[in-house]
Amino acid sequence: MDIQMGILTTKELDKIGYTDDRLKSLAINTVAKYYKHSDKADVITLLTDVRNNPATYISNTNLQKIAGAFIKAVPAPDGNTFKLMGEPTPLKIYGVDEIEAAAKKQIQLALSLPISIQGALMPDAHSGYGLPIGGVLATRNAVIPYGVGMDIGCSMALTIIDADEKFIKRYEHQIKQSLGKWTHFGMEGELTVPQDHEVLDSPLFGETHLLKKLHGKAVQQLGTSGGGNHFVEFGTIELMEHNAKGLPAKTYLALLSHSGSRGLGANIARYYTQVAMNTCKLPREAQPLAWLDLDTEAGQEYWLSMTLAGDYAKACHDRIHINLLKALGLKALVRIKNHHNFAWKDKLADDTEAIIHRKGATPAHVGELGIIPGSMATPAYLVMGKGSTDALNSASHGAGRAMSRQDAKASTTKSAMKKMLADAGVTLLDGSIEENPSAYKDIETVMKAQAELVEIHGKFLPRIVRMNKE
Repeated sequence: MDIQMGILTTKELDKIGYTDDRLKSLAINTVAKYYKHSDKADVITLLTDVRNNPATYISNTNLQKIAGAFIKAVPAPDGNTFKLMGEPTPLKIYGVDEIEAAAKKQIQLALSLPISIQGALMPDAHSGYGLPIGGVLATRNAVIPYGVGMDIGCSMALTIIDADEKFIKRYEHQIKQSLGKWTHFGMEGELTVPQDHEVLDSPLFGETHLLKKLHGKAVQQLGTSGGGNHFVEFGTIELMEHNAKGLPAKTYLALLSHSGSRGLGANIARYYTQVAMNTCKLPREAQPLAWLDLDTEAGQEYWLSMTLAGDYAKACHDRIHINLLKALGLKALVRIKNHHNFAWKDKLADDTEAIIHRKGATPAHVGELGIIPGSMATPAYLVMGKGSTDALNSASHGAGRAMSRQDAKASTTKSAMKKMLADAGVTLLDGSIEENPSAYKDIETVMKAQAELVEIHGKFLPRIVRMNKE
């Protein structure tokens, strides 16, 4: 019997490969929740693509459960399947008591890959896809696309400004207007004023068919930010004595942004994850950790594409900071940037050459500067790395989520969030309950857990924040 289930029937689901009862249930519930007003043909096309290319959708909030079910349903392939190692690989966990078991299990699985050399888990860690967020992994001449993440080059940028905290009170209205005009958040759209940057002329855009196709999107989205926990905010930063930049130890006006490589990076990640999963056959539970050998054409293509996405993420920060400072007539004293979703060629303590994946982790070599944010209402820290080899020269990329976005939305009201912000002296222009301060771990606890990894050179306090709308 053909049973009607919302806008789809069970027969229609059977035809597109949703033959398992669990898959049918997931599809029906997902369509009812997120796509009930969509055209049936569009929904069928979308669900078919999820079935055919599940890795493409594993980071899509609406579709990741269906995608994950299809990945798990794929039988372990015969022939060229790589076996996981039984011998333990060196692992160091920081803030171990505050990290969920699922994240620990994920990093242990990653360390069982035959290409893995060493790993570390930062104190902000929580489970993700492939590597956990806050996971650091050293591999031999191989790169794992999902070890880098969907938002390649996701990063922080801090500008310390030649002004003090009085500027915020005096020009609050102008700051809000400027943030409204010169920042944009979300999947689609662009700034009203065309943007330009030398990265758009990079010859790397001509290296592959995929990058050629993505150039137009890169032009359109330059200077914008994604959704989720991306933000642009004005606040104050108190610099410590003997700070790395040699500035007087006092409180300055500062601009802080969290953004990434937008559609460019996401499309690169989706494409090469699928290539990796098609060519690197692993046991079912480890399939998301499929890698590309850097001696292969695909591996070299991914590496140059990742490099371009990182440069593009930096360019987005550049335009955000240049536009806002120009609009407000402000002068930059210092600008500091760091990636926290990327892979680097580096050497380990024993001089072994390795590929270091940092998925939600800040590079922290000796003397290296980075920014570790808390939440929309808690401090961010300007830090200098101490070069811990056990941590693979890394530190956390933030406070880390204490609850999922869904749980954060269910457990907090708008009025409760407004009170948190008011108590912290923060004005939020746009933002979601999913990103409310209680959704994150305590940044002070996280910083204490990594005292041997970084030293604090400045403390930033947010004052006027813009994020993606609810």
